[in-house]
Amino acid sequence: MSLHHEVAFEREICEHLGANGWIYEEGSADLYDRQLALYPPDLMAWVQEAQPEAWEVLQKNHGSKASATLLERVRRQLDQVGTLDLLRQGVEVLGLPKALKLAEFKPAFGLNPRVLARYNANRLRVVRQVRYSTRNQNCLHLVLFVNGIPVATVELKTDHTQRIEDAIWQYKTDCDPRPAGQAPEPLLSFPSGALVHFAVSNREVQMTTRLEGPRTQFLPFNQGSDPGGPDCGAGNPVMAGHRTAYLWEDLRERGQQHQP
Repeated sequence: MSLHHEVAFEREICEHLGANGWIYEEGSADLYDRQLALYPPDLMAWVQEAQPEAWEVLQKNHGSKASATLLERVRRQLDQVGTLDLLRQGVEVLGLPKALKLAEFKPAFGLNPRVLARYNANRLRVVRQVRYSTRNQNCLHLVLFVNGIPVATVELKTDHTQRIEDAIWQYKTDCDPRPAGQAPEPLLSFPSGALVHFAVSNREVQMTTRLEGPRTQFLPFNQGSDPGGPDCGAGNPVMAGHRTAYLWEDLRERGQQHQP
């Protein structure tokens, strides 16, 4: 029963995002690369659409290996400088005169048409049931990507049979980024993996930016029982539907901003 409720909760969030600017496709988890912790089709589509001149240079220099060369370079740079820095600064690639952008942030005024075109070309994707591990079949309910770069993971629990503490426990026990004697899990490693990890129930959200096995510290990511009110307490306001809907509604707004 709990699995049935989680699947319905998961699908509801994804379909909501998919209708509001995010890319959501059934079966898209098959295209996720566990070793690189990237979604290659989106990263390559972003580069080819938003920076065609740079892509032409890469093709000229590397021929049929251009895609593989770029993906491996991005992975190495993620390991060296971290996800946030790479999204902000881009990736240095031999043969290109300047760093290759991996995302375009919202322009302050929208006056530069090329910057605006790159911003609108950003590919926001939500993927369900991502088997992320390089050593087993462990799976996360949702992973969110920007141009193929993972930025967030989500573990869901419904209040019908489980609590948010169960999602936190799962992160702490099943999602160790650096298990003793084994290679690190690239999606879960700090600072080179996803930027944030959310434990979500129908009523509450908690988050962490750094997974450390049993030592992981989660913090509340709630609105408060009465946002802005004098007697606001913990949790979220009581309402019809999911009390945590603000999380994916905020993501929806970000997705809508990228719709042409």
